[in-house]
Amino acid sequence: MTADLLDFRTELASSQDDLLAAQALRYEVFVSELGADGSMVDHDRKIEQDRYDDHCDHLLLREAGTNRVVGVYRLMSQNAADRAGGFYSASEFDLSPLERSGKKLLELGRSCVHRDYRGGTAMLHLWSALAGYIDSRGIDILFGVASFHGTDLDALSGPLSLLHHNHLAPTDLRPKAIGPTAVPMGRFDAHSLDRKAAMLAVPQLIKAYLRLGGSVGEGAFVDHAFNTTDVCLVLDIAKMSPKQRKIYTRPTAANNASRL
Repeated sequence: MTADLLDFRTELASSQDDLLAAQALRYEVFVSELGADGSMVDHDRKIEQDRYDDHCDHLLLREAGTNRVVGVYRLMSQNAADRAGGFYSASEFDLSPLERSGKKLLELGRSCVHRDYRGGTAMLHLWSALAGYIDSRGIDILFGVASFHGTDLDALSGPLSLLHHNHLAPTDLRPKAIGPTAVPMGRFDAHSLDRKAAMLAVPQLIKAYLRLGGSVGEGAFVDHAFNTTDVCLVLDIAKMSPKQRKIYTRPTAANNASRL
């Protein structure tokens, strides 16, 4: 799959060199910029990798003039998850409601854009290519881990509470945080929450998916290795209005680094 748009080109990784370029960008963003780490991070080669990479499709955004990779999305189908022993998100969230739904699932992960291209149209091109990928494969549900930078729950109480009170997924599609670092999100009650301040603290990419009709699972997962606090985003494609679908493929400010 290739789509040429203005000064960018999008394509699926088709070689080991393509995958390494994606992992190098992920290292630059997640490790060098945001302080993430992990058992398979290769600091000598400066690549961020994990055991799921070999089972996924990797959507690449290339700068047309230089051909360098400046944006990535990792895409994992149910078949790929079966080969990998499960979805990445399953290490943090109980996904059984999604898996029982009978709907065709696609997990989005490791999304990031090079710092030089944030605030422009780079994410538009990734999202446009992603929309084509979804349509061609008949995907019903998008989901994945989305992250707040840092693990200070007191600092994140406002935005987490806002998501809990206003944006929970329907019960039949609602993942739940699991494990020893799973925490409740409703740290403030709805009446004492400063909604404006809380929304300002929500990462741009999460806000963009909420505008599209996305919702979140129950609870958050504190990922100390990645230096993030994670929520599980869920987007039912059938519930997107035509207006929302149009938003999905036009420029957006939602191009901060995220794992969703």
